Amino acid sequence: MPTRYTVLGSGAWGTATAILLAQNPEHRVTLWSARPEHADWHARRENVRLLPGVAIPQAILLTTDIQRALDGVDLLIAGVPTAYLRTTLTRIATAVPKDKPLLSLVKGLEIHTFCRPTQIALEVLGPRSVGVLSGPSHAEEVARGMPTTLVAASRDLALAQSVQASFSNDRLRVYTNLDLLGVELAGALKNVIGIAAGINDGLGLGDNSKSAILTRGLAEMARFGVALGADAQTFWGLAGMGDLVTTCISRHGRNRAVGERLGKGEKLADIQASMPMVAEGVFTARSVFEKSQQMGINMPIMTEVYRVCHEGKNPRQAVNDLMLRALRSEQW
Repeated sequence: MPTRYTVLGSGAWGTATAILLAQNPEHRVTLWSARPEHADWHARRENVRLLPGVAIPQAILLTTDIQRALDGVDLLIAGVPTAYLRTTLTRIATAVPKDKPLLSLVKGLEIHTFCRPTQIALEVLGPRSVGVLSGPSHAEEVARGMPTTLVAASRDLALAQSVQASFSNDRLRVYTNLDLLGVELAGALKNVIGIAAGINDGLGLGDNSKSAILTRGLAEMARFGVALGADAQTFWGLAGMGDLVTTCISRHGRNRAVGERLGKGEKLADIQASMPMVAEGVFTARSVFEKSQQMGINMPIMTEVYRVCHEGKNPRQAVNDLMLRALRSEQW
């Protein structure tokens, strides 16, 4: 019997995920948009704004009707940005089946609550198996069938293995991981470092400094994650190092792009207003700053990203302050 998947959120990654799943003839895939105005591209079978030139197969049901989207669903897949995830899920909660597992594609942390996407889902939708699919995965490349490797994480090994089996094909390889906490944190934290890498590019500071940002940024990610109970090894894997590298060097990286424009002197509000997609790292920077201050965790790079984004600090001064900190050992 075919497996029915419903992707909640028709952003670039949600659309790419639906296209990926629909390649298997045993899958029945629905892509739900929270915005009625997206109905215009349903007829065109193309996400013109975010994935121009990528055809959406006829096998995918496109709808803004949540009842229709969830009819007979076996796996819920959440692709709504963190900043809008709680309100979106709350709006549709009464229609969501209570016994179906949920897979998150989201890479962020909720401001003030510090909730991870799967925690938000559990709070709003009630108890169920939850997992996350993460790793270096630009939608622009996945939708076009370029080789990609990801990690499916869940405390429910059966769910992680099910996701591994259903998503993997000759263009996508999926590993499993039981460290749900670490994989979700890594996916969120790398976006903040991505902004730092972009600032480096915008200031024209070169490869040496960018390599340092990636290396010391990864150390911050791991230090923060371990303090919260994650497995350090997760941060050297696909969700940590793998996604960090992609985010910091790719022309597709929206967080890196935000940082580059900040480094060139643009204001954050103007940058955000001009972007068709959400740069999660801007919001995550605030969440991480608040949590790290509360817990007394040393996060120099992410703290400077927070100050540039949310306090208007001059990016070049932020770099200078990082370079002139007290000298210390490389070890944590």
